[in-house]
Amino acid sequence: MRALVTGATGFIGSRLCRELNKKGWSIRALVLPGENTSHIDDLVSEIRTGNIIDPGTLAGIGDGVDVVFHLAARVLDYGSRDQFYDPIYKGTQNMLEACAKSSKRFVFASSIAACGLGRHLKGIKESDPAQKSGIPYNDAKTEAEILVKSYQDKFPEGCVIIRPANVIGPKSAWVDELGRQFLKTIVPLIDGGQHSASLIFVDNLVDGVILAATKDKASGQTYQFRDDWDVTWKRYLTDLSGMLDKKPFGSVPYSVAWFMGSIAEKILTPIGIRPPATRLAAAIMGRNNDVDNTKAKKELGWKTRVSYEEAIKEIREYVTMNLKP
Repeated sequence: MRALVTGATGFIGSRLCRELNKKGWSIRALVLPGENTSHIDDLVSEIRTGNIIDPGTLAGIGDGVDVVFHLAARVLDYGSRDQFYDPIYKGTQNMLEACAKSSKRFVFASSIAACGLGRHLKGIKESDPAQKSGIPYNDAKTEAEILVKSYQDKFPEGCVIIRPANVIGPKSAWVDELGRQFLKTIVPLIDGGQHSASLIFVDNLVDGVILAATKDKASGQTYQFRDDWDVTWKRYLTDLSGMLDKKPFGSVPYSVAWFMGSIAEKILTPIGIRPPATRLAAAIMGRNNDVDNTKAKKELGWKTRVSYEEAIKEIREYVTMNLKP
């Protein structure tokens, strides 16, 4: 099997390349000019330089490919509308155009954010209507999903949309970004950290991504991936901060966190400064986002393989080597 992976050097993309390599796939990686590829050089068959927001760099990128794994996106919790829409919506549109009719299947990595953050998502199914929230990341993913569905008939084996929950593992934003926050400032819980963290370990997600890419019945479908762990934000943040000899401090009500994020974004985003609070963070950590994952289990045979304890052990080893002072 031949794969094209965008975002191949990233947190999820590199783990996907590793697993595809183990399974004997031939992998073409799309990377940005000057991007460090040393950690995937031995995993991939070919490295192509290009930029998903520049269609002129994508000519022939999907030629001879069985599955396009489109993972590249902006994954931070702050930024302007254009900073999210350019890679997530326009970049996806460019990839669809570049690969239509030359690749067999297109797998788009969306997010549970596409369901509509800012409300409790517990029990939400793939078939339930999405809601926009005004959060650029959320809304860009929602619109990109609609775009991908419109290309279903332009790929011989169709398109598949995957919606991961909050992906953790070494180099995850939920490890690196949060870890650095704990080291330099106070990190409070939201609503006492009572809500489910709605996590998925990167290797468990990769299992689902490959199943979605290779199962005939997945064509034209959307799948939500979330590990069956009973882990609240209070537990996860306490576990993560403990690796750095820190701990969460205090608690902020959800409504206050959302308001603070809204004000901070309006003031700081236009001048390029990272807001200390964002609506995206409030919506993820202050609401129960345990979307329904039964469709992936029933149709793909997917299940949680790596336990929370095993995931935390791997994260602890990474944090000790890379983040701990």
